[in-house]
Amino acid sequence: MNRISPVSLSHGSIGIIGGGLAGLAAACVLAARGHRVILFEKNDWLGGKAAALEEDGFRFDMGPTILTVPAILERIFAEAGQRMEDKLDLRRIDPQWRCFFDDGSVLDLHQDVPTMQAALRDYAPGTEGGYRDFIAMSENLHRISQNFFFWRSVEDIGDTLDFKKNLDLATLRDVMNLKMGSSVAREIRKKVGDKRVAQMLDHFVQYVGSSPYGSPAVLCSIAHMQTGGGVWYPMGGTRAVPVALQALAQELGVDMRLGTGVARILSNGGHVTGVQTDDGATIPLTSVVSNMDSVRTYRELVQGEPAARFARRWKREAACSGVVLYLGLDRGYDHLLHHDFVFSRDPEEEFDFIYRRGEPAPDPTCYIAATARTEPGVAPPGGEALYVLVHTPYLRPHHDWSKMLPDYRRVILDKLVRTAGLKDLESRIRFERVLTPQDIHERYRVLDGAIYGLASHGRFFGAFKPGNRSRDLAGLYLAGGAAHPGPGMPMVLMSGWIAADTLDQDVIHAAARTQALA
Repeated sequence: MNRISPVSLSHGSIGIIGGGLAGLAAACVLAARGHRVILFEKNDWLGGKAAALEEDGFRFDMGPTILTVPAILERIFAEAGQRMEDKLDLRRIDPQWRCFFDDGSVLDLHQDVPTMQAALRDYAPGTEGGYRDFIAMSENLHRISQNFFFWRSVEDIGDTLDFKKNLDLATLRDVMNLKMGSSVAREIRKKVGDKRVAQMLDHFVQYVGSSPYGSPAVLCSIAHMQTGGGVWYPMGGTRAVPVALQALAQELGVDMRLGTGVARILSNGGHVTGVQTDDGATIPLTSVVSNMDSVRTYRELVQGEPAARFARRWKREAACSGVVLYLGLDRGYDHLLHHDFVFSRDPEEEFDFIYRRGEPAPDPTCYIAATARTEPGVAPPGGEALYVLVHTPYLRPHHDWSKMLPDYRRVILDKLVRTAGLKDLESRIRFERVLTPQDIHERYRVLDGAIYGLASHGRFFGAFKPGNRSRDLAGLYLAGGAAHPGPGMPMVLMSGWIAADTLDQDVIHAAARTQALA
């Protein structure tokens, strides 16, 4: 494996490309540790996909709406000696989801495992033991991930295990428990026979925008991350998270340059030397953390041999994209919870269309966030601000969403009426905006409109993403959903922390080597 040594960094500035959640997290951690940081953001707001839409008395989170594992945010604020709870008002959501199935039945997902077992005993007798066993497996997989996968730069199995030093019986047992070669869907169905309950459990892997039939079994660990740490809503919406991080970055002295895109990462002798902005300015830097999609970072900003080496290693497809409807209603629906899943009639058909055929599913699963349940002020009195997300394929050359959208909007609305009981939906709409895969591609500079970076497909190594420390260009670090440990709010925030911590440690080690040679 071609590995480079970390560049010996001077005491110059560190650049952050992109002010999404990972970029903000990295900026805060680096600044808290004493580095001079410049953050470049091409848009006129910070937070990336965690943006907000406010109009006609309605407010919507435009991107992520489910916050889990708040301990990661706590760790980022703790870097600056601050408490997360002093900056964010988090409310626990329980039941975590309400599930609507095509047969007309409804099932709530509870955080407490015994409570959920009791609900399953009534809903699908005989599944409660399998659910308990699934959560136990998930907890064990999460423990293994904490030991070998999280909180450090990882690109492949060689970064997780030192076979010469650590191959003891306990490590061998953990490796065997990873169930490499099996899929999420297979492990779930070994334990739960009811198709509806299995379909509900499948959807934990939708946090990473991938098919449960193609994703490695280790991603079953996501379930325990949610049952163990809870589902939370920040008052003010998930937009409150980047707002709090932006305030922290300002307190720490980060130089934030909004409306400033980066056209190129500059290098000399295999080391980062700075960036060139869209207006042609050259900014000298000792290193760069890119919060831009990892593939597009190399393809558009790095180029040359480093980009070619990266492309040879990373040929994985983009994850899925999506259509988002922002619907402001004059009357709400009392039977909705804060989070709701309206499941497809056939998950195999749905995932086959999205991930194999590359076409929108004819009967999709719809996710609904009805945030007025927790924060009534998101809509006028008596109204509702519905966020509706339907996963779609990433952009293909023949996809023209300006033509596809009207028909697919009808498919989505019909599904909500038929399966979730949203009667008279069309007549209640007073405000509507839409985000398509093309919009996502252009607005956020992601790969082919993919919401979740690279797909986590591959039963052995599908969980791996490009490492946070570049193997191809010294002084370049990667953060965000298309870098380790992957997509979803907690993992993206962790990626920013890992990129910053890895860079900081490289600076310390380089300084120690320099001092030893002096």
